[in-house]
Amino acid sequence: MYHVVIGVDDNEERAMACARAVADLPGDASETRVTVIHSFTDNPSGASASQLASVREATDFLEAEGFDVEVNESSGDPADQLLEAARETDANLIVVGGRKRSPTGKALFGSVTQSVILNAERPVMVAGDAA
Repeated sequence: MYHVVIGVDDNEERAMACARAVADLPGDASETRVTVIHSFTDNPSGASASQLASVREATDFLEAEGFDVEVNESSGDPADQLLEAARETDANLIVVGGRKRSPTGKALFGSVTQSVILNAERPVMVAGDAA
């Protein structure tokens, strides 16, 4: 069975871009397992990943497309958590959402997507985002 790990933040458009990219992969959905992971960097309300609109929308879409979907949550650096989840589950592919940022913005604030691409031990797909 093919296994895809999707990193989802709070942005619903990026989450859906990732979900649509997975749905567009070749092969039958019933032969692909998807793990949607959200890493909390700050969670004062104690919410679970499944309560986030971005996670719910991506999960609902993928399940409607026939994928077996699991939701995982973690806390800490999102890139590190996503890479660790991919290693632990021996994922075949990591999918992350991209967004347009200036070079200065990347240097000042870092980039989860960039960190995942540079440190992944497996293929990474970046799903585009208009924002």
